Amino acid sequence: MSPTILLCFLIGYFLVLIIISFVTSQKSSDNSTFFIANRNSKWYLVAFGMIGTALSGVTFISVPGEVGAPGGNQFQYFQFVLGNAVGFIIIATVLLPLYYRMKLTSIYSYIEQRLGHYSYKTAASIFLLSRTLGSATRLYLVVIVLQRFIFDNYGVPFWLTVLISLALIWSYTFKGGLKTIIITDTLQTFFLVLSVFLTIYFICNSLDFNIPQAFESIKNSSYSKIFFLDDFLTNKFNFGKQFIGGIFVTIAMTGLDQDLMQKNLSMSTIKEAQKNMFSFTGVFVILNVFFLSVGALLYIFAAKNGIDIPLDHLTGKARTDLLFPEIALNNLGAVPAIIFMLGLTAATFATTDSALTALTTSFCVDFLGMDKAENLNAEKAVKKRHAVHVAFSILMFLVIIVINAFNSSSVVSLIFQIASYTYGPLLGLYSFGLFVKNRGLHDKLVPIVCILSPFLCYLLATYSTQLLGGYVFSVELILINGLITFIGLLFISKKTDKQTRF
Repeated sequence: MSPTILLCFLIGYFLVLIIISFVTSQKSSDNSTFFIANRNSKWYLVAFGMIGTALSGVTFISVPGEVGAPGGNQFQYFQFVLGNAVGFIIIATVLLPLYYRMKLTSIYSYIEQRLGHYSYKTAASIFLLSRTLGSATRLYLVVIVLQRFIFDNYGVPFWLTVLISLALIWSYTFKGGLKTIIITDTLQTFFLVLSVFLTIYFICNSLDFNIPQAFESIKNSSYSKIFFLDDFLTNKFNFGKQFIGGIFVTIAMTGLDQDLMQKNLSMSTIKEAQKNMFSFTGVFVILNVFFLSVGALLYIFAAKNGIDIPLDHLTGKARTDLLFPEIALNNLGAVPAIIFMLGLTAATFATTDSALTALTTSFCVDFLGMDKAENLNAEKAVKKRHAVHVAFSILMFLVIIVINAFNSSSVVSLIFQIASYTYGPLLGLYSFGLFVKNRGLHDKLVPIVCILSPFLCYLLATYSTQLLGGYVFSVELILINGLITFIGLLFISKKTDKQTRF
């Protein structure tokens, strides 16, 4: 596929997003619009747009690539997805009602009211760290593809490709913020979903399969095993680990994450927010089935056509998350290549633009107090928000450069490793706030507990085979992290006569 054609397509794509940004922010680009879209978003637009935000380029590339990984992953990821679905239901029925009762702009304001000032700043700081690392990792994945298949042909260095990508995202989010993103993410999710189904069609066409034959071929292949019920101790793919991990990763990475909750809080009522979450959950599960099916078809296609898994430029090792772009851009023709690039770009930038807005919102509200009425829409406050938005763009740029220098593992694995260590303390903080009554905290000691917990988790995961009879941790490590934080908070708590309920 010609790099020039792909580059022209990308330029046109971003011009459309910039035009949308101009239209949506023309009437208002104040902080209320940026933070919560004036609380008048339509639930069905948010529900559809959240699909693109939650799935990202990781799901688009890495999940299909993992299906045929040497470790025998197959469809084991669907066990995790089932846990995700339970987690989304818990968010809709437990956390969203709490956030709406308190009329929050930043969800970490709950921690301030329930646990104290230092606990609040700790929770917000954990989010800033976690979301910056996670979003940078997701963007890193798509930049690798852009670099390999477009910008390398023009001699553009990797760092400049990253800078261009972030500059484009900043250009259509800095004015309208959440109001713009709800519209652009709806458009990008449409492109993402369309590209998944069209990719299946194009691969089936190349393999001379009709759709029933394709799914029969997947079913009979060596890639379709879903449930791994054996060897609980040493198998990372065991159903119990993946399902439980899926529940708590979802609660932490979605329900305790300003990014995805910010969109839910932009709706006028709790009923609309819950309709959004339930609708989103159903579509999320179904779409992941199709992503896994794409993965199986990719490996069937590769085997038939003698295509090897591409090698990483830095390490020389096989990278499964490059198989999809290799086949789509070099082996299926011009139209499938453009469709693939459309889906990848939509998936990844829907995640990153949302994250930049959430990071800016959290910092402005949690550390600069811009949710106060006197600061919300003052001209000076708007200018300060613009500066924060630029600063987070620069920070994300630096993180991606570091990730590129050191990462040699699958991006999916890397993201969930990051999540297990950084989001775990949020689980502990919110659990303590929700379930422990008549006890207050020595608030200044909370940051120490939240730093020690991931460190202890790392040691436990590293030496688990020796300490726990051969047990190997997977994504369920986030639950242990939250539990350690919870126990630590109990140790630094004290009985109080005042019972606080939210």
